[in-house]
Amino acid sequence: MSPSTPDAQVFERLSSLRQHQQDGRRSPHKPLLVLLALGRLAATGTSRLPWSEAEQELADLIEEFGPTSKTGRAQSAAFPFTRLRSDGVWTLDRDVPMDTVGPLREGVTGRFEASLEAALRNRPELIAEAARGLVESHFPGTVAPDVLVAVGLDPDWLEGSGPARGASPADRRRSSTWLAAVIEAWDRQCAFCGFDGAAGGGVVGIEAAQVRWFKLGGPDDLDNGLALCSLHHKLFDRGMLGLDDDLAVVVSRRFSARAPQGRTVYDLHGQRLQPRPGTLLPADRHVAWHREQVFQGVALAG
Repeated sequence: MSPSTPDAQVFERLSSLRQHQQDGRRSPHKPLLVLLALGRLAATGTSRLPWSEAEQELADLIEEFGPTSKTGRAQSAAFPFTRLRSDGVWTLDRDVPMDTVGPLREGVTGRFEASLEAALRNRPELIAEAARGLVESHFPGTVAPDVLVAVGLDPDWLEGSGPARGASPADRRRSSTWLAAVIEAWDRQCAFCGFDGAAGGGVVGIEAAQVRWFKLGGPDDLDNGLALCSLHHKLFDRGMLGLDDDLAVVVSRRFSARAPQGRTVYDLHGQRLQPRPGTLLPADRHVAWHREQVFQGVALAG
């Protein structure tokens, strides 16, 4: 598709949000606002989003899917709600200062820039492709479906074939051997709980997890990988599980469970990784990145 076509122009405008990921630090605030607006547009035919609703909904998304921050909820939501204007894809119905919550509470409403909204409304399939491209650019595959559900979009949109629209030929390529190498290095069992399901000689429910996400500069090196069962991979990427400096598992206080099966996650807290001899442990720099950029809240008490 030529970059001059209307469809390509839509994706070019939205993919420019990627430039706000720098030095491996997560900054999903603007993409989450765009995804929330795409959900509005798909459901109602308009991306119109009053601050009176965004203050709660956007803050919830940032708290759930962004890195832990000491910034207040309303302020965290105000950053993308006001700053997205500078990307040329968002407008407010009145001029307000950047990052300031007070004026937003005086009835301000945001929405996509008119020509962008018209293009998306006229071609509803572009909403799906734009959402897929954004969520795949900012979140790992374990988390991307949860994000789409949270903004009211269909997680099955992730099943589209081929790379996300707007991907550059110069984009980094994943190693074709890394996944299998990590699982083998950890003796084909979960590094957290020891689950080692198999069928017909192949593993079942064991996945290779990156400590520092590939999308944010994580290398396909063995010291950036863990073999985890599907459940603990999901919890690790959602920031409910992490590692401390001694490579012991930590459980976030944000995680809760009532049934005995769910409460087994609490039993992981404080357990040291026990790989087979010769396995490369996660590098300190990758563990520190995960703690700062993914782990949610604070760990349970010892």
